[in-house]
Amino acid sequence: MWWQKIPKRIIVIGLCSIGVIISYADRSNMAVAIVFISREFGWPFAKQGLVLSSFFVGYIVTQVLGGTLADKFGSKQVLGGGEKNAAACWTIFTLLTPGAAKSGFIYLILCRICLGIGEGLCLPSIHSLIASWVRVDERSTAIAVVTVSCSIGIVLAMPLSTFLESIGGWESIFWAFGATGIIWSLTWQTFGGSNPLEYSGIKEEEINWILEDNMKYDFADVDYHIIQSEDDDSEVNDVGLIEEDCATSSSFLRETCATYPIQRNLKSTKPIPWRQILSQREVWAILISQFFLPYAVQGITGLFVGIFADYMIYKMKIRVINVRRTAQLIGSFGVAIFLLLAVYLASTPLQGIILITIGLGLNSFTIAGVSVSQLDIAPRYAGIIFGLGNTLGVIPAIFGVALTGWILDISGNQWNIVWTFAAIMYFIGSSVFVTWVGDEIVID
Repeated sequence: MWWQKIPKRIIVIGLCSIGVIISYADRSNMAVAIVFISREFGWPFAKQGLVLSSFFVGYIVTQVLGGTLADKFGSKQVLGGGEKNAAACWTIFTLLTPGAAKSGFIYLILCRICLGIGEGLCLPSIHSLIASWVRVDERSTAIAVVTVSCSIGIVLAMPLSTFLESIGGWESIFWAFGATGIIWSLTWQTFGGSNPLEYSGIKEEEINWILEDNMKYDFADVDYHIIQSEDDDSEVNDVGLIEEDCATSSSFLRETCATYPIQRNLKSTKPIPWRQILSQREVWAILISQFFLPYAVQGITGLFVGIFADYMIYKMKIRVINVRRTAQLIGSFGVAIFLLLAVYLASTPLQGIILITIGLGLNSFTIAGVSVSQLDIAPRYAGIIFGLGNTLGVIPAIFGVALTGWILDISGNQWNIVWTFAAIMYFIGSSVFVTWVGDEIVID
């Protein structure tokens, strides 16, 4: 069949991108549905705000957990390969949302928190997967593809939710999105994979092509552990196939197998080096930058930024750290400067929209900065570090609304104070990042 000719790495990363689209659509559809839910139950704006923000209470809890589990057990299991996984969690609670809303306000809040718990596992585990599946010279591009998928999910959720409500009521929004999650989960269980060496049907040439570059950095000693049910021996059979392939393959692949731990179902004896991770300046460059860089919708320009960053590093031979610093400065300073221009110079709404749009376009350059940096300094623990950074990044999302309300109350609705404060956050975060960022592996 034609799809069998598609490189397996493209299938895996493509499925990850689709999963991110569904994940972000599932969290964003409430922005439309809450209007109709509140109208039906008579909820004031305060309750609506609590419903929308409660998602992040759960989301912040599983950021580090998602990266830790993916780095230890493999991203396929965490994302959607086992009985208990991220996709199953967020899909179930998407489907339960209508019933929760009709049962009462508190039940809807709890449902949204649980949705956040499931979705918090998603991005950290994908970053861990990228470290295994993507060559070093294509990782910025892969990160860009995943990041752009976040934007696509948000953009698609709004009109689709409005359309679904018009033909089937607000309940149909969650039923349709939940059904999409079920289809994706079943597809991922069949075609997903934590790394190339345990992927069924992959050609030796593709394994060589992926690992030939990565072996020099991090992949040779990656140690994944299969989460296996008592009545499922499929993983054991896969191990046997890998061992057989190793015995009959090229000298490069035999060398790879010799260093790669085949018995993945054995319990790991190597603990995660938390003290080493949290003592590295390069790690804190990522964490602090995420905290001072609130989430902004990445435009399609992000995809081109990722491709161009890889081109500069591996074709133009520009040092990685210089590309990361330049990209982060353009992204963070760009959005901060144009935000300030919109606040203090724009005289019409159209001028403000144009200036903010330019700023958000420039902000996509951070994809080639902080978003990919953990793959430079600690590819083995990329999921954990991304989870730590995203945990700090969610804190402003939880408290930002309340802080904004407080500032407006004490200042007499002076929005320029709010936007100036946001710009300062961008300046601080990017300054710390360019000072501490690294481009060599510091944790292996």
